[in-house]
Amino acid sequence: MAGEAASRVLERLRAVEWCGDWDFAFGHVKSRRVLLREYLRRSALWARAYSAEEAWPFFDVTPYAAPEFVLAPELAGALREFLGGIGYVEVGNTCAGAVRLAELRSLEPGIGAGLPDLYEPLLLFYERGGEFFRDNAGFLELTGVRYRHGPLAGFLGGAPLTRLDGLVLDALDAEGRVTYHRAADGRGPLLRRRVLGDVRTDELFGPDLRWWPAQGETGPVVVDEGEAARFIGAVADGEGPVWNLGPGY
Repeated sequence: MAGEAASRVLERLRAVEWCGDWDFAFGHVKSRRVLLREYLRRSALWARAYSAEEAWPFFDVTPYAAPEFVLAPELAGALREFLGGIGYVEVGNTCAGAVRLAELRSLEPGIGAGLPDLYEPLLLFYERGGEFFRDNAGFLELTGVRYRHGPLAGFLGGAPLTRLDGLVLDALDAEGRVTYHRAADGRGPLLRRRVLGDVRTDELFGPDLRWWPAQGETGPVVVDEGEAARFIGAVADGEGPVWNLGPGY
């Protein structure tokens, strides 16, 4: 049905707590950072595919993918009303792009063929803590954490994050300063080292999809949040390494 896909996206955006609870957003900052990086990777691919490099990264891709496309008047009016409550231009651009691209692809399925879903990581980002904004120094403020992205070219060759469900995202979010570690050969478990105050906790992500206290030192090589998310997703899909956590597990 015409407008159905766009309406679903618009309803998701309306449900976001755009200026919601700071603690909720900060509690999801680690997964939000991973989601933002995945969006930047996907938007780089779309920008290159549709010659929209000058508009990257926070843009509405539809004028580049289908210059003649327009939303039906009722949908266009509902979108304008929603965007009237969005304060930051880059956030508004991506919200408009998400609604418009959903409708465009429902009408022309060939648009974006072979490309990943452009706006889904950013929709999840918004749902897990609301908006972002760019400060005067060019950093993105992600509610308590600042992030500066590099140029478009740096995202074109990045490894994809294909599993974006709550299991993976929730497994990334934890209080304290977190680093992830694996063995130098890339095999074996993922270790999460968490420092909260003066307490350090080492935990392994187990085959049962839970974090368990680590028994001894392991995983000397530091890996980033994106690789940690891909590892957790692989374990959830039954494709990750299998190991014995030891007695008592």
